[in-house]
Amino acid sequence: MKRKIVLKLSVGLLILSILLTACGGGQSAPPPAATQPPAATEAPAATQPAATQASGATQQAPAATQASGATQAASPAAPFTPPAFTSQLSGKSTADGFNCPEPNPRVPVTSKELNLFVWTEYIPQDFYECFEKVYGISINYTEYSSNEEMDAKVVNGGTNYDLVQPTDYTVTLMIHQGLLQKLDHSKLPIFAELDPTYLNLPYDPGNQYTLPYENGTDAIVVNTAAVKDVPKSWADLWNPEYKGQMVFADDERTVIGLTLLTLGYDVNTTDKNQLAQAEQKLAQLTPGIKKYDSDSPHSDLISGDVNLGETWTGEAFMAQQAMSSIQFIYPKEGVILWQDNWAMLKTAPHADAAYAWLNYTMQPDMFWMMLTNFPYTNPDAGALAYAKGNSMPVTDVNGNSTTLGDVYNTYINSTITNPPLSVIQAGHRIDDVGDATPLYDQIWTEVKNGQ
Repeated sequence: MKRKIVLKLSVGLLILSILLTACGGGQSAPPPAATQPPAATEAPAATQPAATQASGATQQAPAATQASGATQAASPAAPFTPPAFTSQLSGKSTADGFNCPEPNPRVPVTSKELNLFVWTEYIPQDFYECFEKVYGISINYTEYSSNEEMDAKVVNGGTNYDLVQPTDYTVTLMIHQGLLQKLDHSKLPIFAELDPTYLNLPYDPGNQYTLPYENGTDAIVVNTAAVKDVPKSWADLWNPEYKGQMVFADDERTVIGLTLLTLGYDVNTTDKNQLAQAEQKLAQLTPGIKKYDSDSPHSDLISGDVNLGETWTGEAFMAQQAMSSIQFIYPKEGVILWQDNWAMLKTAPHADAAYAWLNYTMQPDMFWMMLTNFPYTNPDAGALAYAKGNSMPVTDVNGNSTTLGDVYNTYINSTITNPPLSVIQAGHRIDDVGDATPLYDQIWTEVKNGQ
Protein backbone atom coordinates (compact mmCIF):
# COMPACT_ATOMS: atom_id res chain seq x y z
CA MET A 1 0.00 0.00 0.00
CA LYS A 2 1.91 2.84 -0.71
CA ARG A 3 0.88 5.69 1.23
CA LYS A 4 2.79 8.98 0.25
CA ILE A 5 3.94 8.15 -0.37
CA VAL A 6 6.06 6.32 -0.49
CA LEU A 7 3.48 5.78 -0.07
CA LYS A 8 2.44 1.70 -1.87
CA LEU A 9 6.35 -7.85 -2.81
CA SER A 10 6.20 -12.69 -6.76
CA VAL A 11 5.23 -15.55 -6.74
CA GLY A 12 4.22 -17.85 -4.20
CA LEU A 13 5.36 -21.32 -4.57
CA LEU A 14 4.89 -21.33 -0.88
CA ILE A 15 2.57 -18.39 -0.71
CA LEU A 16 -0.79 -18.88 -2.00
CA SER A 17 -2.60 -16.20 -0.28
CA ILE A 18 -1.78 -12.83 -1.37
CA LEU A 19 0.40 -10.35 0.22
CA LEU A 20 -2.25 -9.17 -0.89
CA THR A 21 -3.35 -0.65 -2.62
CA ALA A 22 -3.89 12.82 -13.55
CA CYS A 23 -5.56 14.47 -14.83
CA GLY A 24 -4.61 16.68 -17.74
CA GLY A 25 -3.78 19.32 -15.14
CA GLY A 26 -1.49 17.03 -13.22
CA GLN A 27 2.26 16.94 -13.29
CA SER A 28 4.08 15.90 -16.38
CA ALA A 29 6.27 12.84 -16.22
CA PRO A 30 9.28 13.46 -13.96
CA PRO A 31 12.85 12.99 -15.04
CA PRO A 32 13.97 9.39 -14.72
CA ALA A 33 15.65 8.17 -11.60
CA ALA A 34 18.93 6.35 -11.79
CA THR A 35 18.24 3.34 -13.89
CA GLN A 36 19.92 0.23 -14.94
CA PRO A 37 21.52 -0.42 -18.27
CA PRO A 38 19.40 -2.18 -20.81
CA ALA A 39 19.48 -5.75 -21.72
CA ALA A 40 18.22 -7.18 -24.94
CA THR A 41 18.05 -10.67 -23.68
CA GLU A 42 15.68 -13.54 -23.67
CA ALA A 43 14.20 -14.08 -20.28
CA PRO A 44 14.76 -17.59 -19.00
CA ALA A 45 11.57 -19.56 -18.84
CA ALA A 46 12.27 -20.51 -15.28
CA THR A 47 9.81 -21.53 -12.65
CA GLN A 48 9.07 -19.14 -9.87
CA PRO A 49 10.44 -19.55 -6.45
CA ALA A 50 8.27 -19.00 -3.47
CA ALA A 51 6.73 -15.62 -2.92
CA THR A 52 8.99 -13.11 -4.46
CA GLN A 53 9.90 -9.54 -4.27
CA ALA A 54 12.80 -7.29 -4.46
CA SER A 55 14.30 -4.17 -3.39
CA GLY A 56 14.34 -0.83 -4.82
CA ALA A 57 16.84 1.77 -5.52
CA THR A 58 15.67 5.22 -4.75
CA GLN A 59 12.02 4.93 -4.07
CA GLN A 60 9.62 3.25 -1.80
CA ALA A 61 6.12 2.28 -2.37
CA PRO A 62 2.92 2.42 -0.44
CA ALA A 63 1.94 -0.03 1.94
CA ALA A 64 -1.69 -0.69 1.91
CA THR A 65 -3.81 -3.00 3.82
CA GLN A 66 -5.79 -6.00 3.09
CA ALA A 67 -7.50 -9.00 4.39
CA SER A 68 -9.17 -9.86 7.52
CA GLY A 69 -9.04 -12.79 9.79
CA ALA A 70 -6.94 -15.70 8.81
CA THR A 71 -6.36 -15.47 5.13
CA GLN A 72 -6.98 -18.12 2.64
CA ALA A 73 -3.65 -19.83 2.10
CA ALA A 74 -3.61 -22.95 0.09
CA SER A 75 -1.25 -25.82 0.01
CA PRO A 76 1.85 -25.15 -2.03
CA ALA A 77 1.04 -25.52 -5.70
CA ALA A 78 3.28 -26.31 -8.61
CA PRO A 79 5.44 -23.31 -9.47
CA PHE A 80 4.11 -21.14 -12.26
CA THR A 81 6.25 -20.92 -15.38
CA PRO A 82 5.63 -17.76 -17.41
CA PRO A 83 5.82 -17.90 -21.21
CA ALA A 84 9.20 -17.31 -22.83
CA PHE A 85 9.84 -13.63 -23.48
CA THR A 86 12.26 -12.05 -25.94
CA SER A 87 13.36 -8.48 -25.31
CA GLN A 88 14.06 -6.10 -28.19
CA LEU A 89 15.41 -2.58 -27.96
CA SER A 90 13.36 0.32 -29.31
CA GLY A 91 16.34 2.47 -30.23
CA LYS A 92 15.16 5.11 -27.77
CA SER A 93 16.75 5.91 -24.42
CA THR A 94 16.02 7.93 -21.30
CA ALA A 95 17.94 10.94 -20.09
CA ASP A 96 20.07 8.80 -17.81
CA GLY A 97 20.99 6.36 -20.53
CA PHE A 98 18.53 3.52 -20.05
CA ASN A 99 17.77 1.87 -23.40
CA CYS A 100 14.00 1.53 -23.62
CA PRO A 101 12.75 -1.84 -24.86
CA GLU A 102 10.25 -2.14 -27.67
CA PRO A 103 6.65 -2.81 -26.60
CA ASN A 104 5.98 -6.54 -26.85
CA PRO A 105 3.38 -6.56 -28.17
CA ARG A 106 2.88 -3.01 -29.43
CA VAL A 107 -0.80 -2.14 -29.22
CA PRO A 108 -2.65 0.37 -31.41
CA VAL A 109 -3.19 3.76 -29.75
CA THR A 110 -4.71 6.96 -31.06
CA SER A 111 -4.77 8.95 -27.80
CA LYS A 112 -1.98 11.47 -27.30
CA GLU A 113 -1.99 11.62 -23.52
CA LEU A 114 -2.54 9.45 -20.44
CA ASN A 115 -3.73 10.65 -17.03
CA LEU A 116 -2.59 8.71 -13.96
CA PHE A 117 -3.66 9.06 -10.32
CA VAL A 118 -1.08 7.08 -8.38
CA TRP A 119 0.58 6.49 -5.05
CA THR A 120 3.57 8.76 -4.54
CA GLU A 121 6.99 7.40 -5.36
CA TYR A 122 5.63 4.09 -6.52
CA ILE A 123 6.54 4.07 -10.21
CA PRO A 124 10.09 3.85 -11.62
CA GLN A 125 10.93 7.07 -13.41
CA ASP A 126 12.00 5.19 -16.53
CA PHE A 127 8.47 3.83 -16.86
CA TYR A 128 7.27 7.35 -17.56
CA GLU A 129 10.02 8.38 -19.93
CA CYS A 130 10.19 5.14 -21.93
CA PHE A 131 6.43 5.04 -22.42
CA GLU A 132 6.39 8.62 -23.65
CA LYS A 133 9.25 7.94 -26.06
CA VAL A 134 8.13 4.61 -27.53
CA TYR A 135 4.46 5.55 -27.88
CA GLY A 136 4.68 9.32 -28.33
CA ILE A 137 2.11 9.78 -25.57
CA SER A 138 2.36 12.51 -22.93
CA ILE A 139 1.80 11.43 -19.34
CA ASN A 140 0.08 13.61 -16.75
CA TYR A 141 0.09 12.31 -13.21
CA THR A 142 -1.20 13.27 -9.80
CA GLU A 143 -0.14 11.54 -6.59
CA TYR A 144 -2.03 10.61 -3.43
CA SER A 145 -0.99 9.39 0.00
CA SER A 146 -3.91 7.20 1.03
CA ASN A 147 -6.71 5.17 -0.48
CA GLU A 148 -9.22 7.39 1.26
CA GLU A 149 -7.73 10.51 -0.32
CA MET A 150 -7.81 8.97 -3.78
CA ASP A 151 -11.38 7.69 -3.50
CA ALA A 152 -12.68 10.98 -2.13
CA LYS A 153 -11.16 12.94 -4.99
CA VAL A 154 -12.56 10.60 -7.63
CA VAL A 155 -16.00 10.61 -5.99
CA ASN A 156 -15.98 14.40 -5.86
CA GLY A 157 -15.34 14.94 -9.52
CA GLY A 158 -11.80 13.80 -10.24
CA THR A 159 -12.97 11.82 -13.23
CA ASN A 160 -10.45 12.89 -15.85
CA TYR A 161 -8.04 10.19 -14.74
CA ASP A 162 -7.55 7.03 -16.75
CA LEU A 163 -5.87 4.75 -14.20
CA VAL A 164 -5.74 4.61 -10.40
CA GLN A 165 -3.94 2.27 -7.97
CA PRO A 166 -6.43 1.15 -5.31
CA THR A 167 -5.51 -1.30 -2.59
CA ASP A 168 -7.67 -4.40 -2.34
CA TYR A 169 -10.35 -3.17 0.04
CA THR A 170 -10.68 0.07 -1.90
CA VAL A 171 -11.26 -1.91 -5.08
CA THR A 172 -14.40 -3.36 -3.50
CA LEU A 173 -15.53 0.10 -2.44
CA MET A 174 -14.96 1.65 -5.86
CA ILE A 175 -16.80 -1.18 -7.61
CA HIS A 176 -19.78 -0.61 -5.34
CA GLN A 177 -19.57 3.12 -6.06
CA GLY A 178 -19.71 2.43 -9.78
CA LEU A 179 -16.39 4.17 -10.41
CA LEU A 180 -14.52 1.41 -12.23
CA GLN A 181 -14.98 -0.13 -15.66
CA LYS A 182 -14.47 -3.78 -16.42
CA LEU A 183 -11.19 -4.55 -18.13
CA ASP A 184 -11.10 -6.04 -21.61
CA HIS A 185 -8.77 -9.01 -21.09
CA SER A 186 -8.33 -9.40 -24.84
CA LYS A 187 -6.42 -6.11 -24.70
CA LEU A 188 -4.22 -7.24 -21.81
CA PRO A 189 -1.89 -10.01 -22.99
CA ILE A 190 0.28 -9.12 -19.98
CA PHE A 191 -2.01 -11.31 -17.85
CA ALA A 192 -0.09 -14.31 -19.21
CA GLU A 193 3.03 -13.13 -17.34
CA LEU A 194 1.33 -12.83 -13.94
CA ASP A 195 1.51 -15.49 -11.26
CA PRO A 196 -2.01 -16.90 -10.68
CA THR A 197 -1.35 -16.68 -6.95
CA TYR A 198 -2.13 -12.98 -7.18
CA LEU A 199 -5.15 -13.23 -9.44
CA ASN A 200 -8.81 -13.99 -8.88
CA LEU A 201 -8.82 -12.66 -5.32
CA PRO A 202 -11.99 -12.18 -3.26
CA TYR A 203 -12.13 -8.41 -3.78
CA ASP A 204 -12.18 -8.87 -7.58
CA PRO A 205 -13.11 -12.41 -8.71
CA GLY A 206 -11.83 -13.08 -12.20
CA ASN A 207 -9.90 -9.79 -12.21
CA GLN A 208 -12.77 -8.14 -13.95
CA TYR A 209 -11.64 -4.71 -12.75
CA THR A 210 -8.01 -4.91 -11.69
CA LEU A 211 -4.49 -5.91 -12.61
CA PRO A 212 -2.15 -6.66 -9.65
CA TYR A 213 0.75 -4.25 -9.17
CA GLU A 214 2.59 -5.00 -5.91
CA ASN A 215 1.75 -6.58 -2.56
CA GLY A 216 3.15 -7.08 0.92
CA THR A 217 2.61 -7.11 4.66
CA ASP A 218 2.40 -4.64 7.52
CA ALA A 219 4.26 -5.78 10.64
CA ILE A 220 6.53 -4.54 13.42
CA VAL A 221 9.86 -2.92 12.62
CA VAL A 222 12.52 -2.48 15.31
CA ASN A 223 16.14 -1.44 15.57
CA THR A 224 17.43 -4.15 17.87
CA ALA A 225 20.58 -2.14 18.58
CA ALA A 226 18.51 0.62 20.17
CA VAL A 227 15.58 -1.30 21.70
CA LYS A 228 16.33 -3.67 24.56
CA ASP A 229 12.96 -5.40 24.83
CA VAL A 230 12.07 -6.34 21.27
CA PRO A 231 8.28 -6.47 20.74
CA LYS A 232 6.85 -9.77 19.60
CA SER A 233 3.20 -8.78 19.26
CA TRP A 234 1.11 -5.79 18.29
CA ALA A 235 0.05 -5.55 21.92
CA ASP A 236 3.69 -5.08 22.98
CA LEU A 237 3.76 -1.69 21.24
CA TRP A 238 1.69 -0.31 24.10
CA ASN A 239 4.75 -0.73 26.37
CA PRO A 240 5.41 2.67 28.03
CA GLU A 241 9.16 2.33 27.47
CA TYR A 242 8.62 2.81 23.74
CA LYS A 243 7.01 6.22 24.20
CA GLY A 244 8.39 8.81 21.82
CA GLN A 245 10.37 6.26 19.80
CA MET A 246 7.72 4.93 17.43
CA VAL A 247 6.70 5.54 13.84
CA PHE A 248 3.40 4.37 12.37
CA ALA A 249 1.93 4.63 8.90
CA ASP A 250 -0.66 7.33 8.40
CA ASP A 251 -3.19 4.65 7.49
CA GLU A 252 -6.41 4.42 9.42
CA ARG A 253 -7.47 0.93 8.42
CA THR A 254 -4.08 -0.60 9.23
CA VAL A 255 -3.61 1.13 12.58
CA ILE A 256 -7.19 0.64 13.74
CA GLY A 257 -7.02 -2.92 12.40
CA LEU A 258 -3.93 -3.88 14.39
CA THR A 259 -5.50 -2.32 17.48
CA LEU A 260 -8.58 -4.49 16.97
CA LEU A 261 -6.33 -7.54 16.76
CA THR A 262 -4.87 -6.80 20.20
CA LEU A 263 -8.42 -6.98 21.55
CA GLY A 264 -9.13 -10.26 19.80
CA TYR A 265 -11.47 -8.68 17.24
CA ASP A 266 -11.64 -8.93 13.46
CA VAL A 267 -9.81 -6.19 11.55
CA ASN A 268 -13.02 -5.60 9.58
CA THR A 269 -15.48 -5.50 12.43
CA THR A 270 -18.50 -3.24 12.07
CA ASP A 271 -19.57 -3.77 15.69
CA LYS A 272 -19.87 -0.32 17.28
CA ASN A 273 -18.99 -1.58 20.75
CA GLN A 274 -15.83 -3.27 19.52
CA LEU A 275 -14.84 -0.17 17.60
CA ALA A 276 -15.44 1.98 20.66
CA GLN A 277 -13.08 -0.26 22.63
CA ALA A 278 -10.52 -0.01 19.88
CA GLU A 279 -10.74 3.77 19.92
CA GLN A 280 -10.14 3.84 23.67
CA LYS A 281 -7.14 1.55 23.36
CA LEU A 282 -5.68 3.38 20.40
CA ALA A 283 -5.98 6.64 22.33
CA GLN A 284 -3.62 5.11 24.89
CA LEU A 285 -1.07 4.37 22.19
CA THR A 286 -0.98 7.63 20.24
CA PRO A 287 0.96 9.62 22.87
CA GLY A 288 3.81 7.17 22.34
CA ILE A 289 3.87 7.64 18.55
CA LYS A 290 6.48 10.18 17.55
CA LYS A 291 5.32 10.47 13.97
CA TYR A 292 2.94 9.12 11.39
CA ASP A 293 5.05 8.65 8.28
CA SER A 294 3.63 7.23 5.11
CA ASP A 295 6.41 8.86 3.18
CA SER A 296 9.77 7.42 4.11
CA PRO A 297 9.77 5.69 7.50
CA HIS A 298 12.89 3.72 6.59
CA SER A 299 14.79 7.02 6.59
CA ASP A 300 13.52 7.79 10.10
CA LEU A 301 14.70 4.39 11.29
CA ILE A 302 18.12 4.62 9.69
CA SER A 303 18.73 8.11 11.06
CA GLY A 304 17.72 7.05 14.58
CA ASP A 305 14.87 9.55 14.73
CA VAL A 306 12.67 6.57 15.65
CA ASN A 307 13.57 3.07 16.78
CA LEU A 308 10.49 0.95 16.20
CA GLY A 309 6.86 0.88 15.21
CA GLU A 310 4.64 -0.40 12.42
CA THR A 311 5.58 -0.34 8.77
CA TRP A 312 5.30 -2.29 5.57
CA THR A 313 7.44 -4.64 3.53
CA GLY A 314 9.32 -2.25 1.28
CA GLU A 315 10.25 0.21 4.01
CA ALA A 316 11.42 -2.55 6.32
CA PHE A 317 13.49 -4.14 3.57
CA MET A 318 15.22 -0.91 2.66
CA ALA A 319 15.91 -0.09 6.30
CA GLN A 320 17.41 -3.53 6.92
CA GLN A 321 19.55 -3.36 3.81
CA ALA A 322 21.09 -0.17 5.19
CA MET A 323 21.30 -1.30 8.82
CA SER A 324 21.33 -5.00 9.69
CA SER A 325 20.17 -4.36 13.27
CA ILE A 326 16.76 -3.36 11.91
CA GLN A 327 14.40 -6.34 11.97
CA PHE A 328 10.89 -6.98 10.67
CA ILE A 329 8.93 -8.84 13.34
CA TYR A 330 5.81 -10.76 12.40
CA PRO A 331 3.45 -10.18 15.35
CA LYS A 332 1.78 -13.05 17.17
CA GLU A 333 -1.67 -11.69 16.34
CA GLY A 334 -0.89 -11.85 12.63
CA VAL A 335 0.30 -9.43 9.96
CA ILE A 336 -1.87 -7.20 7.81
CA LEU A 337 -1.81 -8.35 4.17
CA TRP A 338 -2.40 -6.09 1.20
CA GLN A 339 -2.22 -5.86 -2.58
CA ASP A 340 -2.14 -2.72 -4.71
CA ASN A 341 -3.67 -2.84 -8.15
CA TRP A 342 -4.19 -0.96 -11.38
CA ALA A 343 -7.80 -0.11 -12.16
CA MET A 344 -9.41 1.91 -14.94
CA LEU A 345 -12.03 4.52 -14.13
CA LYS A 346 -15.37 4.16 -15.86
CA THR A 347 -14.92 7.66 -17.26
CA ALA A 348 -11.34 7.12 -18.51
CA PRO A 349 -10.86 9.46 -21.51
CA HIS A 350 -7.84 7.57 -22.90
CA ALA A 351 -8.58 3.89 -22.41
CA ASP A 352 -6.43 2.85 -25.39
CA ALA A 353 -3.39 4.57 -23.88
CA ALA A 354 -4.17 3.00 -20.52
CA TYR A 355 -4.09 -0.51 -22.01
CA ALA A 356 -0.82 0.32 -23.75
CA TRP A 357 0.67 1.55 -20.46
CA LEU A 358 -0.34 -1.56 -18.53
CA ASN A 359 1.05 -3.95 -21.11
CA TYR A 360 4.28 -2.04 -21.67
CA THR A 361 5.29 -1.17 -18.13
CA MET A 362 4.53 -4.65 -16.85
CA GLN A 363 6.31 -6.58 -19.61
CA PRO A 364 9.30 -8.51 -18.17
CA ASP A 365 12.05 -6.26 -19.54
CA MET A 366 10.40 -3.26 -17.86
CA PHE A 367 8.77 -4.53 -14.68
CA TRP A 368 12.06 -5.95 -13.34
CA MET A 369 12.77 -2.35 -12.32
CA MET A 370 10.40 -2.83 -9.41
CA LEU A 371 13.06 -5.07 -7.88
CA THR A 372 15.58 -2.24 -7.87
CA ASN A 373 13.16 0.52 -6.95
CA PHE A 374 10.46 -0.87 -4.71
CA PRO A 375 11.06 -3.81 -2.34
CA TYR A 376 7.64 -5.39 -2.32
CA THR A 377 6.34 -8.76 -3.37
CA ASN A 378 6.19 -8.78 -7.14
CA PRO A 379 3.30 -10.61 -8.89
CA ASP A 380 4.93 -10.50 -12.32
CA ALA A 381 6.37 -14.00 -12.84
CA GLY A 382 7.74 -12.96 -16.22
CA ALA A 383 9.73 -10.10 -14.68
CA LEU A 384 11.16 -12.40 -12.02
CA ALA A 385 12.16 -14.98 -14.61
CA TYR A 386 13.80 -12.20 -16.60
CA ALA A 387 15.76 -11.06 -13.52
CA LYS A 388 16.88 -14.49 -12.36
CA GLY A 389 20.47 -15.09 -13.37
CA ASN A 390 20.54 -11.87 -15.41
CA SER A 391 24.04 -10.33 -15.52
CA MET A 392 22.76 -6.87 -16.44
CA PRO A 393 24.54 -4.19 -14.34
CA VAL A 394 22.15 -2.39 -11.98
CA THR A 395 22.23 -0.30 -8.83
CA ASP A 396 20.77 -1.78 -5.65
CA VAL A 397 18.73 -0.07 -2.96
CA ASN A 398 21.86 1.28 -1.28
CA GLY A 399 23.29 2.68 -4.48
CA ASN A 400 25.80 -0.14 -4.89
CA SER A 401 26.70 -1.52 -8.29
CA THR A 402 25.62 -5.11 -8.72
CA THR A 403 23.77 -7.29 -11.21
CA LEU A 404 20.07 -7.83 -11.70
CA GLY A 405 20.58 -11.51 -10.90
CA ASP A 406 22.09 -10.65 -7.53
CA VAL A 407 19.22 -8.27 -6.78
CA TYR A 408 16.83 -11.11 -7.57
CA ASN A 409 18.70 -13.44 -5.20
CA THR A 410 18.50 -10.91 -2.38
CA TYR A 411 14.81 -10.50 -3.02
CA ILE A 412 14.09 -14.22 -3.06
CA ASN A 413 16.15 -14.99 0.03
CA SER A 414 14.74 -12.25 2.24
CA THR A 415 12.10 -13.27 4.78
CA ILE A 416 10.77 -9.71 4.51
CA THR A 417 9.98 -9.85 0.81
CA ASN A 418 9.43 -13.60 0.89
CA PRO A 419 7.70 -14.36 4.20
CA PRO A 420 7.09 -17.90 5.44
CA LEU A 421 3.83 -19.58 4.49
CA SER A 422 2.81 -19.69 8.16
CA VAL A 423 2.95 -15.88 8.28
CA ILE A 424 0.61 -15.60 5.33
CA GLN A 425 -1.79 -18.21 6.69
CA ALA A 426 -2.07 -16.30 9.96
CA GLY A 427 -2.40 -12.91 8.24
CA HIS A 428 -5.41 -10.61 7.97
CA ARG A 429 -6.84 -8.86 4.96
CA ILE A 430 -8.61 -5.56 5.22
CA ASP A 431 -11.97 -5.50 3.48
CA ASP A 432 -14.44 -2.77 2.68
CA VAL A 433 -16.59 -2.21 5.78
CA GLY A 434 -19.43 -0.52 3.92
CA ASP A 435 -21.63 1.69 6.07
CA ALA A 436 -19.13 1.47 8.94
CA THR A 437 -16.52 3.42 6.95
CA PRO A 438 -17.54 6.83 8.38
CA LEU A 439 -17.13 5.40 11.88
CA TYR A 440 -13.58 4.30 11.10
CA ASP A 441 -12.92 7.77 9.67
CA GLN A 442 -14.28 9.40 12.82
CA ILE A 443 -12.21 7.22 15.13
CA TRP A 444 -9.05 7.99 13.21
CA THR A 445 -9.67 11.72 13.18
CA GLU A 446 -10.50 11.88 16.87
CA VAL A 447 -7.57 9.73 17.99
CA LYS A 448 -5.02 11.61 15.90
CA ASN A 449 -6.34 14.94 17.12
CA GLY A 450 -6.27 13.79 20.73
CA GLN A 451 -10.02 14.20 21.21
